[in-house]
Amino acid sequence: MRVFHLSAECYPVAKVGGLADVVGALPKYQNQAGLQAAVVMPYYNRKFVHENEFDTVFQSSTLLGTRRLYFEILKEKNNKLGFELFLVKIPGLLDRHEIYSYPDETEQFIAFQIAFLDWISYSQQSPDLIHCHDHHSGLVPFLLQHSKLYTRLAATPIVFTIHNGQYHGAFGWDKLSYLPEIDLSQTGLLDWAGAINPLACAVKCCWRYTTVSPTYLEELTINSNGLEYLFYLEKAKGVGIINGIDTSIWDPKTDPMIAEKFSIKSLPKKQANKDALCARFNLSPEKPLIAFIGRLVIEKGADLIGTAMEQSFNEYPGQFNFLVLGAGDKEMEKELLQLRDFYPDQCNVFIGYDEALAHLIYAGADFLLMPSRVEPCGLNQLYSLRYGTLPMVRNTGGLHDTVIDFGDEGGYGIRYNNASVEDICVAVGRALVLYGNEKQLQTLRKLMMALDFSWDRSAKEYITLYESLNPTI
Repeated sequence: MRVFHLSAECYPVAKVGGLADVVGALPKYQNQAGLQAAVVMPYYNRKFVHENEFDTVFQSSTLLGTRRLYFEILKEKNNKLGFELFLVKIPGLLDRHEIYSYPDETEQFIAFQIAFLDWISYSQQSPDLIHCHDHHSGLVPFLLQHSKLYTRLAATPIVFTIHNGQYHGAFGWDKLSYLPEIDLSQTGLLDWAGAINPLACAVKCCWRYTTVSPTYLEELTINSNGLEYLFYLEKAKGVGIINGIDTSIWDPKTDPMIAEKFSIKSLPKKQANKDALCARFNLSPEKPLIAFIGRLVIEKGADLIGTAMEQSFNEYPGQFNFLVLGAGDKEMEKELLQLRDFYPDQCNVFIGYDEALAHLIYAGADFLLMPSRVEPCGLNQLYSLRYGTLPMVRNTGGLHDTVIDFGDEGGYGIRYNNASVEDICVAVGRALVLYGNEKQLQTLRKLMMALDFSWDRSAKEYITLYESLNPTI
């Protein structure tokens, strides 16, 4: 089965969030299971493209409205990532450093999708299935079915994965001319709330859509930034599949980024990572260490963290430490830096993102705080489980599906129902009590490290879905 994954991100080529981790792992595991999966993404002027070799496998031009764009398709020579990687390069449009936030972002991703379709159409390729990820490739299902340029490919099954339903990529009807010639009687499929909405369009036109957890599939009908009714109408097409993690990268037994490797059988060695982490940030390794890793945005509950930690520091004076790795909203960054200044012996903050530091925090922290308001799947809690770091999560989305409270049968984490200062403080108190029971904590660490959240399981679920759409393969 020949499958193309279309995405704006793919680790390690270009990453902003979890989308990159998924697209950088799922095709690899699908190939290991017998598929022929490839990734197609925009070209970014980043480290990966300069350190690896590429062949130009296709060259052509296409129209974006009245603007003619030259494009080329580059293929990474050595399948270094475990799958074929193709980059769509368009001089002046898809050859920049950043992934998002350019004023012509709409034009960038429309051109990306058109160039992809032109390539597979003109080169007479016939993929067995196309898997689109998020709104950046959301117009592809519509164009395949309703543009005469791609009639030959109209019967190609399309799966569309929603990694975050809050972002739609919507733009005005004044940009309809950017699309290739389409059946104008079908423009209602493009529309939602008076705009062209690629996410809504993809949900309407794809064969099946998936969310990155079963609970998030349900939550989209009540919280999807204006698309709630659409998800209610199209719910029968939806499937929730939990993301996996790449256990070849996220493995404390082999991880080159941590201070000392460890496993379930050598769990005491985890302490060496906590020692190294605390030494770096001037914290006491004798106290329980709670950490937060992620974007400092409202969706992640980051606006609650400063107040919650201040109250917890006052309620449990000198009893625990807190460490942050993240960046985002400047006011939230400022609040956390002030917290560090007020409690220098208990708190430290790293503004930005550092992959190696993230690995060390997962290995060295005792608890990982995730007070998310929205969390379609979440990968951080899966990484923390793999490294024996107990997740403290709000009961939402994929956090609900992957973390069972240690007070319940078979549980191994801390869950709370509300994204609130009060619930976070209660969770901190429970964490400190648990930390005081070393035998129970070690038992829970062994339990969580033995859980299987690998991509092997998730990849098989996707393959089963693919085969249901194209049973002739």
